[in-house]
Amino acid sequence: MACVLEAPLRMSVLSEVTASSRHYVDRLFDLDPQKVLQGVMLLYLLQQETSSAELRTECAVVLGSLAMGTENNVKSLLDCHIIPALLQGLLSPDLKFIEACLRCLRTIFISPVTPEDLLYTDATVISHLMALLSRSRYTQEYICQIFSHCCKLQHWHSCGFKSLPQPLLCANGPDHQTILFNHGAVQNIAHLLVSTSYKVRMQALKCFSVLAFENPQVSMTLVNVSVDGELLPQIFVKMLQRDKPIEMQLTSAKCLTSMCRAGAIRTDDSCIVLKTLPCLVRMCSKERLLEERVEGAETLAYLIETDVELQRIASITDHLIVMLADYFKYPSSVSAITDIKRLDHDLKHAHELRQAAFKLYASLGANDEDIRKKIIETENMMDRIVNGLSESSIKVRLAAVRCLHSLSRSVQQLRTSFQDHAVWKPLMKVLQNAPNEILVVASSTLCNLLLEFSPSKEPILESGAIELLCSLTQSENLALRVNGIWALMNMAFQAEQKIKSDILRGLSTEQLFQLLSDSDVNVLMKTLGLLRNLLSTRPHIDHIMSTHGKQIMQAVTLILEGEHNIEVKEQTLCILANIADGTTAKELIMTNDDILQKIKYYMSHSNAKLQLAAMFCISNLIWNEEEGSQERQDKLRDMGIVDILHKLSQSSDPNLCDKAKTALQQYLA
Repeated sequence: MACVLEAPLRMSVLSEVTASSRHYVDRLFDLDPQKVLQGVMLLYLLQQETSSAELRTECAVVLGSLAMGTENNVKSLLDCHIIPALLQGLLSPDLKFIEACLRCLRTIFISPVTPEDLLYTDATVISHLMALLSRSRYTQEYICQIFSHCCKLQHWHSCGFKSLPQPLLCANGPDHQTILFNHGAVQNIAHLLVSTSYKVRMQALKCFSVLAFENPQVSMTLVNVSVDGELLPQIFVKMLQRDKPIEMQLTSAKCLTSMCRAGAIRTDDSCIVLKTLPCLVRMCSKERLLEERVEGAETLAYLIETDVELQRIASITDHLIVMLADYFKYPSSVSAITDIKRLDHDLKHAHELRQAAFKLYASLGANDEDIRKKIIETENMMDRIVNGLSESSIKVRLAAVRCLHSLSRSVQQLRTSFQDHAVWKPLMKVLQNAPNEILVVASSTLCNLLLEFSPSKEPILESGAIELLCSLTQSENLALRVNGIWALMNMAFQAEQKIKSDILRGLSTEQLFQLLSDSDVNVLMKTLGLLRNLLSTRPHIDHIMSTHGKQIMQAVTLILEGEHNIEVKEQTLCILANIADGTTAKELIMTNDDILQKIKYYMSHSNAKLQLAAMFCISNLIWNEEEGSQERQDKLRDMGIVDILHKLSQSSDPNLCDKAKTALQQYLA
């Protein structure tokens, strides 16, 4: 009977258990954990097929009640291998017993202490669960709920159950989605969206929201599935209408958001612009519960994160930017709260609300200057971000840094609000000691604060940034290496000689070579950019080449000989052109026949960009007004450079042609 499943633990459980084992069941409610364990052990024995179906069903109900207790209860049950026992129970022909086992499994998998991978240890389990979906509305509800909780992406969740046996299937990260998808989850669950049972519809919807998240394969499939002649996106749109329960509106908006982000639905589709986006903005209003406002804002932030037009539409929908300011007002002042439960509730959600607001502001301000201005002009916004940077919650700190990073893309704000609030101070503090995910965003923000027009550049330099950034370039984390070298590149742009020398000293020649041989092209390009910025203005070029010339020429040779793309080689030839512009530094090129031959080779290269960069080197070496130009011209003529220049002066490329003619004039002058 269904009521067996729905009812709480009742005295009938005890009356059905034989007298000889009654004292074991009594121990389930004992305070001594050892006794509880003995009770649980008995319940395992009661899984025997020799027991009656009614007794086994009651045992599953008792276990489910236990699992609803503390996390320690669940841990004890897991230690006793409850999951394999319950999964075995699903093979029974008795439907009531199957439903009781599924309900208990559902309760156990909902617990944060249960590793999701336990569902995937045996390849046959998922197939069997799919087959059980057709048995009853209870099997549908519980199985969908189990799938929702056991389908995690790696960055959503990581649990530390290292002693557990490894699953047969590789079920880390997105593979949970793939396993369920390959077992026909979409086809088996789709028709449940039109079930007569609200609970079944809701759990099926939740299942799809998890399956589709960041998964193009699932999303592209969902777009084309129809139930009773209606496509799934149309069903989802119906489910987010205002007359539907809030959890249904929110979850269907999440499904459509995932499908849109995966490219299965266009960002300008009416179901996104006119339905999903307005629904999510509604979820951010004061009328909604705090947890709904959190989920609404986070989903909206994800929906609009990469699309400028959606950011603009959201920013002018229902005064969203002002509405979000309210997220920072929890908990309300204590005097206004007489209800202690309410205060506890507000405190619990206050962190989540601030995190969600920062995330949404970051997405809103990602591209548009006017939106950034509106965000910054919202009451106390910069103070809120600065406070967010030092919050105890890592998630709030990360969201605050993301928000700051988004706003730091504005030239205007870098010059005004960022300076007025000395944002660089808390940012430098965050960079001193933070987990990598925060460091990556904080160092990206620092790159922007170090641009030449930013007034924060000077104080950041004075606060020991060079040392910090040089240490980032040694990180094993690629994004941190890129950001470290990028920030140094920005710092070196039009900088005074002392700063440039400090950067070179901080990096060390050894580290510079390490970066120039980095396997990532971004690191290499930013390092070359740094070198190019260091080697600008003659006195600086001569000074740096007098102390580091030998090593820099080695590095240049190394790259020009290596297997690198056109952009890398072009950047390297531009560095040579800068060196050739030095007064004394150019001799390092003239006395290096190997490098001269390489420049000659690139003058005749098939790529015009490389030819042009090589010509800049030659022009700087032969420029007439400089001392020693005659000797340099003669040496280069003997190498056949003039012949190449004559050829290039006939080029169909106007840039090459002009540059070659200008160079030849130096010979004629």
